[in-house]
Amino acid sequence: MNKPTSILTGLILLAALALSAGCGQSAGPSDPTLVALGTSVAGTATAAQIEKLAVNKLATAQAEAAATAGAIAAAQTAAAAGSSQADRDYATQAAPVVAELPVYGLDSGSGRLGWRHDPLTLEITGYQQMANGNDHPEVTAADFALAADVTWDTQYGSSGCGLMFRSNGDQKKTDGYMILLTRFGSGHVLFTALSEGEIANVHDFFPKTEDQSFQWQNGTTNRLAVIARGNLIEIYTNGVKIGEVDTTQPPERLSAPPKPVQPLNQNDTAAMNTYQKQMEEYNDILDQYESTYQTALGNYNERTAVFTDGFLTMIAASESGRTVCTFEDAWLWLIEP
Repeated sequence: MNKPTSILTGLILLAALALSAGCGQSAGPSDPTLVALGTSVAGTATAAQIEKLAVNKLATAQAEAAATAGAIAAAQTAAAAGSSQADRDYATQAAPVVAELPVYGLDSGSGRLGWRHDPLTLEITGYQQMANGNDHPEVTAADFALAADVTWDTQYGSSGCGLMFRSNGDQKKTDGYMILLTRFGSGHVLFTALSEGEIANVHDFFPKTEDQSFQWQNGTTNRLAVIARGNLIEIYTNGVKIGEVDTTQPPERLSAPPKPVQPLNQNDTAAMNTYQKQMEEYNDILDQYESTYQTALGNYNERTAVFTDGFLTMIAASESGRTVCTFEDAWLWLIEP
């Protein structure tokens, strides 16, 4: 069993990039806590843990959304007849987003379009590198829906692509939330809260538990959506809700990876040596799990770890080698009372 590599060390480096208008890259020294968390998270995502697969609801949801799209378009056309050019332009821009909103339990009356983003590719190479991008940095959000098609090409499975939101934009003491998709272990999603640049909450999810259509291979595309309403953060992949986080609740212990299997033939010296090495690494991961959990819990109790609004950006995180994240059909919907 190869020892998993770190993700979150690189994620913390995103604080130094916080929400520039375009794309950036940064690298720096490793933080032992973040290395431990990245290692433990990477180790949890294994196909052996995916025991229960639910029926993919995306097709049904998309069909329902498509069924309403015609009515929406007709209503917009009728309204546009007596509206200004600005109103007509907005209706055109918002129409595809409005058609998708029912997938996430929203409708056109829930708010307004924040932006639609042109295709964006973030490409980085090297050890623990980061990049972020958003052509609309002037738009901040409290409650919102944020979605994008994410296509990845990562040399290491622990590298990933994702979103940062409700950030304060402080380059040295970043507050905010991050959600990262990784290819490790047939797909893994990590939610992290940063408080003054330190880990203050963490939750992990296995998309394929709920979303049969989730694709972890290089070159594949998944649609990632985040719905933030008050303290509730809902996470969707491919139109299927894979989990939610109540940001007022403390971090949870990460799920342990499968324990190495002892060889049937214990007289096989080579096999037993490999097994012993695997057990050493396994126990090391468990120790790191506990250390990470205790660090996050301590910071959660001692710092502010609940954030109400802030900046948003798309991110790429590379453990090592080359990582390419492409974001397409990305949009932000601002949920309003």
